[in-house]
Amino acid sequence: MVLVSISTAHSWQDNPNDKGVDTITRHNHPLLTVDAVINTLDGRIIFIKRKNPPFKGSWALPGGFVEYGETVEEAVIREVNEETGAIIEIQDLVGVYSDPARDPRGHMVTICFIAIKKEGEIKADTDATEVACFTAKEAMGMNLAFDHNKILKDAIKKIS
Repeated sequence: MVLVSISTAHSWQDNPNDKGVDTITRHNHPLLTVDAVINTLDGRIIFIKRKNPPFKGSWALPGGFVEYGETVEEAVIREVNEETGAIIEIQDLVGVYSDPARDPRGHMVTICFIAIKKEGEIKADTDATEVACFTAKEAMGMNLAFDHNKILKDAIKKIS
């Protein structure tokens, strides 16, 4: 299996198509991502509708790639703000999800947090076309991107 990542940096491979835009770079190790189950004051959970493949057009938990030099806590706060406009406070760890098949782009390990929305106007940005809030019951009835149904189920158990 070949693992891939999206990168704007030049890779060790000669890529004649690299014009400084997102390219696929081969790696022999998993990549690190973060996700958040964010509770609003009215008890709903914030979701994004994905702008890009994979799972373009599907609802997902906000999250994304950890940047070099960044803690996972900093990454989840940044990613949530970039995608939703929300400023969050991390409350707890849901878990670490490392199934090599959880992302069709390659082996991605995600660390998921439970958070609360502290402030900010919710609006779609960067990798999201829409942002919406759903109750846990509504969300569990949806076909979420990646393994986010499993993550949400684990978060609900932890919150209850």
